[in-house]
Amino acid sequence: MKKLFNIGSIALLTSLVIASCGNADQGKSSEVDHSAHTTEATAETSAPASTPSTTAAATSNTITVESNDQMQFNVSELHVKAGEPVSLTLKHVGKMDKKVMGHNLIVLKSGADVAKFTEEALKAQATDYIPQSSDIVAHTDLIGGGEESKIEFTLDKAGTYDYICSFPGHAGIMKGKIIAE
Repeated sequence: MKKLFNIGSIALLTSLVIASCGNADQGKSSEVDHSAHTTEATAETSAPASTPSTTAAATSNTITVESNDQMQFNVSELHVKAGEPVSLTLKHVGKMDKKVMGHNLIVLKSGADVAKFTEEALKAQATDYIPQSSDIVAHTDLIGGGEESKIEFTLDKAGTYDYICSFPGHAGIMKGKIIAE
């Protein structure tokens, strides 16, 4: 009986050590230089949606943004040239159906009230959560796992434009900025 207790204690101690090592690694992740994980949006290049980056550093008007089953876009900042056409492709790299984990990408006018727009989007189920709004510059279709949607638009003026996923509950996490330079 004493040996069973010792083996159990060793197993418990080993589990705690392994768990704390995992937490130590997680704690260090906030110290990682995220610039090494950026996506250059130079010709339809994109980072895997499973490892979101903070920015697409290069200025390009041909962009691919990935979304996944964990409610993430793979980039949160894009840089484009103002006054030139933008070609943006949204790829859903997950597997879930759009009724469960649908994603779209809506580009809003500079200065748009994102919270108010998101409220209106919740009421627009019949139009795939895309409300009638003068704040929309462009939007993709609502897509599910394995699908993609491409849009083309022009941001005439330099500035910052918000983009979101308007599927219910997603806009708080799935959002970013397009910087038109």
